[in-house]
Amino acid sequence: MEMEIHVPGSLPGEDISARIDAVSTHRPVAWGTLEQIHVRSEARATPACPAHGRCGGCVLQHYELAAQRRWKERRLECLLAAHASLAGASIAAMVPSPRSLGYRNNAKLVAAHQDGGAGPAGTADQGRLRRLVLGAYAPRAHQVVDLAGCAIVEPPLEAVAAALREVLQSHHVSTYDELRLTGDLRYAVLRANRSGQVLATLVTSGDAFPAATRVAEALHAERPNVVGVVQNVNPSRGNAIFGARERTLWGQATIEDRIGEVRLRISSRAFFQANRDVARAAYQHIVERAAPRSTDRVVDAYTGVGGIALTLAPLCGTVVGIEENAGAVLDAEASAALNGITNARFVAGDVATRLAEIDHADLVVLNPPRKGCAQEVLQQVARLQPREIAYLSCAPETLVRDLGTLVGLGYRARELTPFDMLPHTTHLETLALLAR
Repeated sequence: MEMEIHVPGSLPGEDISARIDAVSTHRPVAWGTLEQIHVRSEARATPACPAHGRCGGCVLQHYELAAQRRWKERRLECLLAAHASLAGASIAAMVPSPRSLGYRNNAKLVAAHQDGGAGPAGTADQGRLRRLVLGAYAPRAHQVVDLAGCAIVEPPLEAVAAALREVLQSHHVSTYDELRLTGDLRYAVLRANRSGQVLATLVTSGDAFPAATRVAEALHAERPNVVGVVQNVNPSRGNAIFGARERTLWGQATIEDRIGEVRLRISSRAFFQANRDVARAAYQHIVERAAPRSTDRVVDAYTGVGGIALTLAPLCGTVVGIEENAGAVLDAEASAALNGITNARFVAGDVATRLAEIDHADLVVLNPPRKGCAQEVLQQVARLQPREIAYLSCAPETLVRDLGTLVGLGYRARELTPFDMLPHTTHLETLALLAR
């Protein structure tokens, strides 16, 4: 049996030497460490970020952008080819991101203290200078990699992150130690809008955060484009970033952004596409290819803050947006009011349960998380007998799985369009259109 071996830092077509570090006990997959490149790919490029290779985020920065896109397109083609029921679906050319760097409108940063070298002789810090870093966990480890100088986030986010590091350090804020279960600050989540305003969320391990107000005010003083600072409390020991409780430390608790002509209110924990320019292209593609009619009843499942639903609302009769996150539903309702839209309503709850309360739809939009749609959701969608289904996916493996189910329920996958939502990553966003 052939084994699939993942070696970070290598590229297709290269002749390499690698050390095998781990082998799966469940499937023929192994992971290794690159030791030497004997024959280099002509598509190898110089990474833009200083942390590339240590950070697990943009793992394709050493691959030329055009080659990245071809690799992603081939990945989608191979997945489709493995499903005979999807053989008739055509794949359009990938829609590129207008920006390959500086495109990401949010940054989720792990807070940690690291040794920074020896302190001055004769001081309390002699031999142990600790610096605060905001970064990301290294691949398959919980070692934090400093992301100072990240080239992927929008410039206002990098500037605010740099200021925040200094403010936290100067106010002696403790960072969370997941082994000792001590310290206050776990994460900093920064969100920027199109005009460069930033909402900062500081995730702490408990309610107590002695320097909270001083940190919030100092951050705004350093960076006036920070319009709000929120404290989120997450006492859990798991990997979830956010907890259920939060309070506003300074300014506003939400930020307003725009996709196309739609204004959107976004709170700290709500999902919003990280690349608004590509999101706009995908939403416009839904409008053009699904062609909603003025009398259509539209259902937007996994609606988030309502971006797709509010894009479609002026073109159809009614829209219902379904979202499990109750906070995002409040954002969507506020966004509808911002846009003067009255023919869209939003409901919170389990998607399959909420779909069961609807008797018919002409167009259904699906935009689920990476795990895709539950079987009950797909069965409920088919029961509604929509003329068209638009499925916007962030994970091609679960997309292909769900398309196979929908084909078995009486639909035909007619075309798929990949979007390069997150350049330099392995992420692949795909819009699939199905007809009954």
